[in-house]
Amino acid sequence: MHKISAFCLAAGLILAGPPVRAEDQALTLAAPPGELHGTYLPSGKNAPVVLIIAGSGPTDRDGNSALGLHSNSYKLLAEALATKGIASFRYDKRGVGESKSALAAQRDLRIQTYSGDAAAWLAPLRKQTGAKCIWLLGHSEGALLAEIVAQKAQGICGLVLVSGAGRKIGEVMREQMSAMPEPAKSQAFAALAELEAGRLVPDPPRLPPGLFYADIQPFLISWLPLDPAALLAAIHLPVLILQGDTDIQVSVEDSKRLATAKPDAKLEVLTGVNHILKLAPADRAANAATYVNPSLPLATSVVDAVADFVHTHSR
Repeated sequence: MHKISAFCLAAGLILAGPPVRAEDQALTLAAPPGELHGTYLPSGKNAPVVLIIAGSGPTDRDGNSALGLHSNSYKLLAEALATKGIASFRYDKRGVGESKSALAAQRDLRIQTYSGDAAAWLAPLRKQTGAKCIWLLGHSEGALLAEIVAQKAQGICGLVLVSGAGRKIGEVMREQMSAMPEPAKSQAFAALAELEAGRLVPDPPRLPPGLFYADIQPFLISWLPLDPAALLAAIHLPVLILQGDTDIQVSVEDSKRLATAKPDAKLEVLTGVNHILKLAPADRAANAATYVNPSLPLATSVVDAVADFVHTHSR
């Protein structure tokens, strides 16, 4: 047995299945009612280790989703970081890919389910790698999850928040729904107000793309009270805030709000970078086309910014 396997088994983490590449190591973690699966990509002796936390929706370890996202962004990020001397770990979310068995029903999900999963990887990864601490890199909703984990978890080096919202999700949703015609907009706003009060909506408005359907309402109720800026203000760790200026999902203003909440954080606004970390124009149609083109490379400015920050604060 490989020398790291003893650590993995003792921590409830096991090597599993054939690696995707010679460098990749497939890892599994018990997560009742099933297991979580992911890929560890090493990068030499004593390399800093980054835990990549995925964004919203049924997203897999590579940054792809059955809802029409095929970008390979997380896979490309992990591979690029490895060339910069940074190891990484990324995993399929509950109910997705090889982690499908870890979710019995969508109605069981809460935002704390996902943050708990991220936190559960920390100790096993530290034992496996020998690292004193693990970096959290959260993308989109994953940025919020990283902030939640950092409130209590030990063994965290710092946070890299990529394309993360700086406002409560209810505010973001109202902004997105403001262009709806009446009476749909009023119905949507009324349903959102009920959920913000912690009450289920038994007869939700039938709005595309099913924002308020019954099984997702418990998850929304758990998410709506959380203020990313307030969470970030309570974190006393090195923080890098990365935001692309052609992101059509999260605004530069969101990143500035986060930076205001934590004045010692480093804010970098990347020119021409969109939400999935690719170079893209501001035009919505052309920007959206990059979401289904996995052959497009990751923007080098993203990798450079992450690597510089992690190495600077790992010395």
